[in-house]
Order: sequence, then C-alpha cells, then structure tokens
Amino acid sequence: MNRAYLRALGEAKRRGLNYLPGEVMVKFKEGVNAEGQARALSALGIQPTAETFEWAGRVAIVRNEVQQDAYVLADQMKAQPEVEYAEPNFIVSIDPVDWKDSPTPPQPARTAVRPTRGSNAGVTLVPTDTDYASYQWNFQLINMPGAWDVQPGGRSDIIVAVIDSGVTSNTGNMVYPVWTGSSFQTLTMPYGPNSDLPASRHVLAKDFPGALIPGAPHVDTSGHGTHVASTIGEATNNGFLVSGIAYNVQIMPLKVCTSYWDIAIAQGQTGQPGFPTGFTSPVSAGCSYAYMAQAIDYAVANGARVMNISIGGGAPSSTTLQNALINAANKGAFVSISMGNDFNDGNPTNYPAFYAQSIDGVMSVASIGPNSTKASYSSTGAHCEIAAPGGDSVGNSARVDQGYVWQSTVISSDHPLFGSSARFDRYNRVGFVGTSMAAPHVAGLAALLMSQVPTLTGAQAERIIRASAKDLGAAGKDDTFGYGLIQPRRALFGYGPLR
Repeated sequence: MNRAYLRALGEAKRRGLNYLPGEVMVKFKEGVNAEGQARALSALGIQPTAETFEWAGRVAIVRNEVQQDAYVLADQMKAQPEVEYAEPNFIVSIDPVDWKDSPTPPQPARTAVRPTRGSNAGVTLVPTDTDYASYQWNFQLINMPGAWDVQPGGRSDIIVAVIDSGVTSNTGNMVYPVWTGSSFQTLTMPYGPNSDLPASRHVLAKDFPGALIPGAPHVDTSGHGTHVASTIGEATNNGFLVSGIAYNVQIMPLKVCTSYWDIAIAQGQTGQPGFPTGFTSPVSAGCSYAYMAQAIDYAVANGARVMNISIGGGAPSSTTLQNALINAANKGAFVSISMGNDFNDGNPTNYPAFYAQSIDGVMSVASIGPNSTKASYSSTGAHCEIAAPGGDSVGNSARVDQGYVWQSTVISSDHPLFGSSARFDRYNRVGFVGTSMAAPHVAGLAALLMSQVPTLTGAQAERIIRASAKDLGAAGKDDTFGYGLIQPRRALFGYGPLR
C-alpha cells in the first residue's frame, strides 16, 4: 500500500486542498538519466527513496515532506535544468449527487438466455432481468432493446477500461485496526466479486495507489466503480437484478480513486487516531491526476478500445493528464468523461472533461433525467459534447425507481462513514445520480459500435455518436446537451445490422 500517497490524500481532504500537499508530477527532459534525475532532486534536498520518488508512467511523482505547498514545489522543480515541466498532483473526485440503496433484496440469478422478442419483431429484444422494466427507465429512454436487436451485447474480445474506484475480483477478508471513535478496533471486513459482473470477465485489473492486501488486485471500497462498470457491462438476460449495455465485453478495472475506508485502514496501520475527514458519503473518493494519467496509458497499452472516466472537479488544467488523453485517442481508443455535477455551485469548468472538445475520440457527457430534460446539477459549457441518462432526484418523479440510475454494486449501508464495521461482499441494485452515471452509457455504446465494426477508431465512433444523437435544447450543438441525447439503435444502424 502506498502510505505516502494515502497520508497526503487524507491531509488534502482535511484541509480542503485541490492538490496533494508536498507532491508534484515531474517530466524530465529527453535523455536525462537516473544520475541527472537524482541531481535535480538533491538540489531541493530530496533523496530518491520509495517514499519520495515514484514513477507514474511518463512522469515521476516527487514528494517533499519539507515543502508542502505543491505550487511552490513545482516551481522549484521547474527551475532545475533536467526538468521539462513540473506541476502539482491535483486531485478531483467521484461524488454522486445522490444515492439510495434498494428497498428490496435481490432474487436468485437464473441461467442467461437470449432476450425475449416482443410483438415488434426485430426491434424489441427485451432482457429477462427481473428489475429491468421497473427500474431501468434510462435504458428504455434510449431504446436499448432496439440497439440490442442490432448488436446484442457486444463482442467478448472488446476491452472497456473503467478508470474509477475499482471493481473487486477476489474473495477474502481484510483484517485491520480501524479507529471506531475512542480507540482502534481490529475489524474483519469481507470482500468479494459481484456475481452480476463476474470476475471471469475482468481483465488486467490494477490498483494504482497500491493494493490493500498482497495478492488482491484491489477492493472497491466505494461502490462507484462497480456501479459504473455495471452500466457498461452488467450480466444481462439472466433473470437477475438489472441489465448492462455491452454485456459481453471484458471489463478492465483500474483503481485510481481512494475512498473513506481506504484512508481509515491506512490510518489504522500507522496508528493515526480520528476519522478520515472531507468525505461526503460512503461512495465518495479522491483521485489524483498522476494515477489517472498512468491508468489511461496502461489501458491503451494493454488493449482497451474504450475507456470510461466518471471523475472530475474544478482542479486546474494538467499537461500530464491532457497528454495521456491525446495519446489514447491517437492510438484509436474512445474515452467517455463525465461533465461534472457543479451547475448549482457556480458551474466551474471541470477537468478532465474540458479536454474533450479538442480531442477527437474523447467525449464529455452531460446528464438528463427521466423526462429528457437537463439534470438539475449537470455542468454546462462549450466543451459539452453529448448527453445521456444520469438521473435526477429533484423534480422528476415521486417513484423511487424513476429518479435514479440503478445498477448492481456493493450495498452502501454496509460501509457507512464513521462506522465500526464494514463489508464489501454484498451486492444489490443501488441508485446513483450524477454525470458519473451518464458517461458509462456512452462508453457502452462505443463498445457496441466497435463490436459492430472492429476496425472502428475512437474518433470515428465519436462522429457516429454525434451524427446519430437526438437534438435537445437549442438547435444544433449547445452548451447544455452538446449534440444531443445518444440514440444507440440509430448509431448502430449507421453500419447496418450484422446478423
């Protein structure tokens, strides 16, 4: 476990900082060897150790316990002749606008079968999942049954990377001391995979901040990453819970976000009393630019055709993060990024969504509610490119199932803030609201398009998604909905059904 990172993130949350204190991303000039790198560090009194120096893809993370102001530290590093650039390691977040555990327990799963055709043969492949009709207004709004009739679930050789809080692949127990209010108590916290997003479809999972226990790829202690991955690829037609868009594809879970319970466990191991601060819910988490950029590079290097980044915030622009997205698009990948949930908080520009407008193959995704109107929280701006269902718990419906996007993930009440117990092995449908939920609809559609035409590039997929969208709001592209609401069946028919 990377304790230096977790300590810095905990401190940033406590102080309300948008960067990790005492931590910067450094890009050394071409040809600078290890000796030159060490010289640049020594000029600032830093000795390269596992705690102070860490490679994160094409940049190095440099930590300095003495200079905690990352802006000052970046300026000091930039002044060294060996350094091409240096910038603070900014942090953004996953923090849904609202969330709600399901009021009813899940029913047993059945063997997967082909979807049932309705009376409109050829356009109504309706899944057998028990809660599809009652809960998944979002899929019905964009006519996913019609899309599945053209491309039923995608190809099993398509990899979609979910850059988020992870997706649990293994089964076991985490046994750690955790602060419970007045003392440390050793907790046994079981974890296990989601049976409706089976580990057999996970590929090359990686925990960038550092696995909590040896031998485990990672544990999703938030539930956000699993929820996002479920929208993209939850098992479908098995008479169980709800459905996923591209339910045959492989999921590459890449953990870059750290939750309340990750910090609580880290504090317990170092004997730091007190509850982690700065977290607004059990599902929120902090995510660093360095690990996000590293995950993007890792995903494209390991065969991911599609990526989803349901992460964002008002932290400044970053050369490191922008370059990673440009590299992914140049190699033919498609990236879907949530626009942000800050419309009612001054509507600041969110990163990395802002980069989408200038990179073909990268799309920023706004959110609509069940009535196809703008979600009250959804950020707007000229960089908005497309819209998808993200839910809205304000002014949409009194029915519990109509305001939220429901997918299976760990039960939120199983790991409450300030709790004296936690578990990460029980799953049910959970309702989330946010642009985080809208983005995976677009990633799932891109996966279906690339299943339909395997040679399709991310830039070509973006053009199809734009051209096939249903215009909402002002005529043409606008700052609220971009090019409009995704229309999966229409997009897939651009190449004709492959049956």
